[in-house]
Amino acid sequence: MVGYHTDRCPFCGASKDRFITAEECSKNRKVLDKKVADSIYKMNSSPPFSLEHAAYFIKSNEIKIWIDCPSTFDEKYIDIDYILFTHKHFLGAANIYQKYDSKLWMNKEDIKGFYVKNQKFEKKIEGDFQLNGIKAYHINGHTDGFTFYIFKETIFICDYLFLKNNSLSFNPYGPSNLTKKGALKMKEIISSHQNELNNVCGFDYVLDFSDWIRKFEDLLS
Repeated sequence: MVGYHTDRCPFCGASKDRFITAEECSKNRKVLDKKVADSIYKMNSSPPFSLEHAAYFIKSNEIKIWIDCPSTFDEKYIDIDYILFTHKHFLGAANIYQKYDSKLWMNKEDIKGFYVKNQKFEKKIEGDFQLNGIKAYHINGHTDGFTFYIFKETIFICDYLFLKNNSLSFNPYGPSNLTKKGALKMKEIISSHQNELNNVCGFDYVLDFSDWIRKFEDLLS
């Protein structure tokens, strides 16, 4: 995933003697998709990892785009044109998909440190941008380069907010003051799209926007 072996997994703490190769992973796992909305699919490894995250597939004007990347390499998805990252923690198997000409884009503020030092990015983003109808907004917070996305009626927030016991909480792995500040910026941006949005895609959940926004406003209050 990061191009070399750390002594321990930065997510679960497993020692490197327990790591598996991408080839081993691909033999035993596939990527499954589940429709979220028109032209949008939730992507997960199957069987799932103990620390599993979703990526999202968007087909826009015949261009195939992922928001974040599944942890599993699956040959049926070697024709992905772009992988747009919310932040540096969800690279997944992007280094393998990149060999099949997938273009990786990430905010330049997150292209730092051991997570990404051996990864090659086709574009280092500065600030907000748009690509084939996808709108990207840099809000900082959980990580310096954290970026959330809006496509048509769907918002993609990855793990900026956790869902547990039917309520939202801030991701605790980052500076709490900046995470709250970024959430307020997200709320301001969302307010100009509020009448358009129907779905919210998180790193392990999909919610109706009407349900999610109530939970989000409760968190911010």
